[in-house]
Amino acid sequence: MKILIVEDEVSSRFLLKSFLSEYGECTLTENGEQAIEAFVQALNAHEYYDLVLLDIKLPQMSGMDVLKLIRKSESEKGIGFAEGCKVIMSTALSDNETVLGAFREQCEIYLVKPIEKSKLIESMRKLKLIE
Repeated sequence: MKILIVEDEVSSRFLLKSFLSEYGECTLTENGEQAIEAFVQALNAHEYYDLVLLDIKLPQMSGMDVLKLIRKSESEKGIGFAEGCKVIMSTALSDNETVLGAFREQCEIYLVKPIEKSKLIESMRKLKLIE
């Protein structure tokens, strides 16, 4: 499995990598611009990400904007929502507007920080990324 972790907090980024590295190759990015660059490079090389773990509050570009660009990039390559990468949004924000906005932009799962390994693994099972 190929995993993109988009998280601006260093400790959170490496914690998520420690949770996920046993399930696949993890690419770490700390802002939206780096995330889009990594995602598009992989898309162009036909080495698609299976999972994107995306923080909503990022410097320079919000996670919502990153998600929009991910879905747009997939669409431009003829990849439909069902065939695209699975996106788990993560944030400390749990208000209805933010949560609904994330689902409107086509994330599959929304986790509120701090992220527990058990909830992350359960989410990956729901997405049928692992058994």
